[in-house]
Amino acid sequence: MLTKLQKFFDQYLKETAESKKPLEHRLQMATAALMVEMLHVDEQVTAEESEKLCQILKQRFTLDATETQSLIELAHTEKHKATDYYQFTTLLNTHYTQQQKIQLVEDLWQLAYADHQLDKYEEHLLRRLSDLLHVPHKDFMQTKHKVLKT
Repeated sequence: MLTKLQKFFDQYLKETAESKKPLEHRLQMATAALMVEMLHVDEQVTAEESEKLCQILKQRFTLDATETQSLIELAHTEKHKATDYYQFTTLLNTHYTQQQKIQLVEDLWQLAYADHQLDKYEEHLLRRLSDLLHVPHKDFMQTKHKVLKT
């Protein structure tokens, strides 16, 4: 498990001397990785959830098909194992504004409610990621209610 996570991190997020990925690209990949994990946390991916993920990624970022497929494959492989979100959230905390992190939490809520039901694992992951992203509880709850109203 750790080998695959490290490989993913090295390929898409780590800035090396020989292959520097633009910061914006690494931020997009970190954000998308968290979204893909949210999609798979309850071990039931519905068509609505998959469609919502594609919609959010298309709306927020410009990822190519290979990058998106790599994220999805990683999530499928690792969904039954514990993962470390620290490398993703650290990158986002360093470079995202507070408003961008709140927007990410809102996007995660949209994914969690895409199938019109909130699984306890989805809510747990959302709380955990929100804490790791230093999003205040007030904003966590406001984004939840905003998504429920739409």
